Amino acid sequence: MAKTAQVSEEQVIEALRKVMDPELGRDLVTLNMIRNVKVEGGDRVGFDLVLTTMACPLKKELEENSRNAVLGLPGVEKVEVKVGAEVPKSKGLPQKAPIPGVKNTIAVASGKGGVGKSTVAVNLALSLAKTGAKVGLLDTDVYGPSIPLMMGVHETPQATPEEKLVPIESHGLKLMSVGFMLDEETPLIWRGPLVMQLVKQFLQNVLWGELDYLVIDLPPGTGDVQLTLVQTIPLTGAVVVTTPQDIALLDARRAIRMFGEVKVPIIGIVENMSYFVCPHCNEKTEIFSHGGGEKTSERYNVPLLGGIPLDTAIREGGDTGNPIAITNPDSPHAGAFMDIACKVASRISVLDLT
Repeated sequence: MAKTAQVSEEQVIEALRKVMDPELGRDLVTLNMIRNVKVEGGDRVGFDLVLTTMACPLKKELEENSRNAVLGLPGVEKVEVKVGAEVPKSKGLPQKAPIPGVKNTIAVASGKGGVGKSTVAVNLALSLAKTGAKVGLLDTDVYGPSIPLMMGVHETPQATPEEKLVPIESHGLKLMSVGFMLDEETPLIWRGPLVMQLVKQFLQNVLWGELDYLVIDLPPGTGDVQLTLVQTIPLTGAVVVTTPQDIALLDARRAIRMFGEVKVPIIGIVENMSYFVCPHCNEKTEIFSHGGGEKTSERYNVPLLGGIPLDTAIREGGDTGNPIAITNPDSPHAGAFMDIACKVASRISVLDLT
């Protein structure tokens, strides 16, 4: 005699609606993290838990909470949870000039120069790649390209017979920068229209292939060139980099408002040079003031993704072409970048729900 089913798939799904992602504040079903629910024999349940990245720090917690939620249903004896990861494709990209094969485009911006924007862009891209994602890094800071130096790459991109540029690959990233085509000491003396043509070439005539994320290092500031860039590039969202002192925060707020005016979502704020830890006594000193990133986050209702310490190892990594995320992945500094990368991936997965 066949055993009567004691629990249905609908009951399982309703139970999982009560399991929340603590960072995103939404349930796993709404976030589309629950897939392929199956009930066998009335007392055995299986489903997929699909994360935005396998490096998610909440992976174990979400797996246990979802399993326990289903085990709490009457008659359920066994629950099998298959954990995987899938980078979602943004549904909110402007239909201006979509980049074939690229799921998400992330602008890394700052209101002023000197705050470590390119350092954040490089280590964010590397950290996203370490989670298993396919990542590209595009340097659009045409007047001061720093990606070649920071990635330790001094090659010239090749072109196909169809005049498509082939990105240079290094440390698991696909790279493109005007710096690959110029001598390190040669200035680029171009007016705005020529700059825009070059950026469009990088977006439309580069064989990026299949990418989960294209990280775009924007020029600093909020002038005409930057505004035209964000209006032209199909952006999923922006990460704004600042430092704690008041002048940097003032310019970061201008950048946030600029993105708001052109309808680009803010993924979050990164506070670079947030503090300094003495290598001799381990005393923490907040050289550039305290709490500015958090206050800006609260004022504009955007997440504070994290703080990066002021440290010579991070600076040396950028100067020598050996980023900290690669050379010392187990260090607290690399861990800070990885934590930010996981938060960026999580935020992107819910931008279309906000």
